Amino acid sequence: MLSVASYPQLPPEAGSEVAFCGRSNVGKSSAINAITGIGGLARVSKTPGRTQQLNFFRIDDERRIVDLPGYGYARVPAEVKRRWDQLLEQYLRSRRSLRGVILLMDIRHPLTDFDRQMLAWCQVAAMPVHILLTKADKLGRGAINTTVAQVSEALKTEFDLPVGVSGTGGVTLQAFSAAKRTGIDDVHTVLDRWLGFEQAKKTPVRPREEG
Repeated sequence: MLSVASYPQLPPEAGSEVAFCGRSNVGKSSAINAITGIGGLARVSKTPGRTQQLNFFRIDDERRIVDLPGYGYARVPAEVKRRWDQLLEQYLRSRRSLRGVILLMDIRHPLTDFDRQMLAWCQVAAMPVHILLTKADKLGRGAINTTVAQVSEALKTEFDLPVGVSGTGGVTLQAFSAAKRTGIDDVHTVLDRWLGFEQAKKTPVRPREEG
């Protein structure tokens, strides 16, 4: 794993990478571990905002997964939050090797102000976004379907984003549960498309830590 705290520290832009981001305590680390099939790859903490740097996990020499700092609840000084915001915005708008963003939202509390800010940054950068509505195991099937429909409609009306379109600047979304492993195959399909794998559904992405 390679951890960086400022834009000049980022690794070379060769190859492709996908970034995972979301509000603190949304279950981002648990999702990364479930999707990659490696328990403990991304450290799970009960303290919101534990991830305070950009953490790069190497899949192979040409592909990476990036764990971005959790935003929203982190108990850090205002100046630190300001630096995080600047780093995230610059990364999303300027990183040429970034192929897409996996944006995680708690299905019980989707589209917070922080989620909207991330979507706005991605929209400016014409960056494809795949939304994971996490902790879907906390709701029944009817409530899940209702929330997915409401979020989809909000994306269309508030951001004028083409929901369900996988091209540049488009947004796709799904319900997800790391605890129940619900929706993992769908995420693998997205990673397959963005990172160029042919058998993502059959061979889960398994990053190697940077030495």
